[in-house]
Amino acid sequence: MSLTAEELEILRLSLRVSFWSVLASLPLAVAVAYLLARATFPGKTLFDAAVHLPLVLPPVVVGYFLLLLFGRRGPLGGLLEDWFGIVVAFRWTGAALAASIMGFPLMVRAIRLSFETIDRRLEAAASTLGAGGIGVFLTVTLPLALPGIITGVLLSFARSLGEFGATITFVSNIPEKRARCRSRSIPLRRRLRETRPRCGSAS
Repeated sequence: MSLTAEELEILRLSLRVSFWSVLASLPLAVAVAYLLARATFPGKTLFDAAVHLPLVLPPVVVGYFLLLLFGRRGPLGGLLEDWFGIVVAFRWTGAALAASIMGFPLMVRAIRLSFETIDRRLEAAASTLGAGGIGVFLTVTLPLALPGIITGVLLSFARSLGEFGATITFVSNIPEKRARCRSRSIPLRRRLRETRPRCGSAS
């Protein structure tokens, strides 16, 4: 089975969005997972609930809030456009942002569980051998948590690849010249192909 040029473009865009969504959210996910696994602070339960909120909110609601925040008239979107000339709403970068937020709780959960299963005595032994806090984290904690990190990356990537609700609200389906689409991913293609079968068709 061969793919058309349009389908190949949609596949490349979907992989591009998923890749960058995972790459952008991974450092923050590791930090949040480590904080939830090791730290004790006031409001930890509320913070944990906020991290996992995208799992229980309808994706369309998440996309709507993103549109309010990162739209050209939104508080963050206006700042990004005025200061850096960056526009994320109705762009593939917006799709990556929406996908990263929807997949973030899955990544955090997997990495957090991996941190919680690490034997703290191994870290203590590294400390007694002269390793500092950062050294222990980089040479002991992080390698031991690698299975959870890989699992979180795969879960987030799969979630990003199939993301539809937040993307259709925040990014929509924007046709571009030469029958290309800036924001049509695989789920959008499947949903909209009956009404708009070709990306560059004239209205």
